[in-house]
Amino acid sequence: MRTKFFGFLLIFSIMISSQQITFRIVKLPVNTQKNAELFLASGINGWKPNDSQFKFEKKTDGFYSLTIPEQNNPFEYKITLGNWDFSETDENGNPISNYVFDNKINTDKIINIEIDGWSKPKEKKHTTTSNVKTLSENFKIPQLKTTRKIWIYLPPDYNSSNKKYPVIYMHDGQNLFDEFTSFSGEWSVDETLNELYKETGQSAIVVGIDNGGEKRLAEYSPWNNDKYKTKGEGDLYVDFLVKTLKPYIDKTYRTRKQSSKTLIMGSSMGGLISLYASVKYPNIFGNAGIFSPAFWFVSKNLNQYLNLNKNNLKNSKFYFVAGKNEDETMVPEISSVQSKLLKEYVPKENIVIKIDEDGTHSENYWKRELKQAVAWLLK
Repeated sequence: MRTKFFGFLLIFSIMISSQQITFRIVKLPVNTQKNAELFLASGINGWKPNDSQFKFEKKTDGFYSLTIPEQNNPFEYKITLGNWDFSETDENGNPISNYVFDNKINTDKIINIEIDGWSKPKEKKHTTTSNVKTLSENFKIPQLKTTRKIWIYLPPDYNSSNKKYPVIYMHDGQNLFDEFTSFSGEWSVDETLNELYKETGQSAIVVGIDNGGEKRLAEYSPWNNDKYKTKGEGDLYVDFLVKTLKPYIDKTYRTRKQSSKTLIMGSSMGGLISLYASVKYPNIFGNAGIFSPAFWFVSKNLNQYLNLNKNNLKNSKFYFVAGKNEDETMVPEISSVQSKLLKEYVPKENIVIKIDEDGTHSENYWKRELKQAVAWLLK
């Protein structure tokens, strides 16, 4: 009986360990403070640099350890000291690429990490151009019972003409226009659209909505995710865009109100909510720019929703961007969504999928691809 009991314990412990991933930091820079607190920031926690649920524990041997539940999908991550100003670098202080965890590669589920350096906080500067303004620091979102900062970009010729303009609604406003407010680089939306105007004459108003910080995952997900303890509030967020924000923008600025001239764009979770909004409200958002979408977060719900969708998408346009240096499910998930959209009678010529060999899950990559995406969606 005793042998069977210990045998059960062994089997149970193996089962538990197989359902977890352990990260061990086995080397630290010499300038790391003794009382330093280390965190794992990744796509699975909204890239929060100081998430207490992803805080490393300092062991008696001086190393740091963190154990989290096993993940079905590959994910990218970085190590921080609780702030994006203090994140991992190489030995010369240069930024490093994100780590990638993949179940198929990391079969032992124990990851040893050697950290060569920490970044030093640099003096951030405001980088917005003169045609970017703060519409409101505390714009009311009645659907979510909160407020949010809203940015507005006006085309170079807005004040010298009587034209009406298409409107692009974009998420993660902190990262769109200003390096000072971004946590991992900005998209340079204003500079990019100014260039597009000079080169092609194409122009649009851009409305940037700040994310809700720790509420970002919830607000950008239309469905619950029990694994990440996320109650989806994406429906409410999209209803805010449609029923509160867009009417205000159309009333206040010279806009072209029709769906063919209204775009919605975002990356990662912002890409997910952009697709959802464009499918739920094709009569509002006729064009969607979907960059490195986090479809994996609610993959089953999304597939069911697309299969059951009865909205008319025959005039909708979709532009997908992703890189081969992102997680391996990214491209298959996009292909799956494409086939479902085609079944819903979206014309083939209304869907663009751009997959780049060097593409990464980063603002630098999305910034690079923005001009081409906007130019196509504005046609």
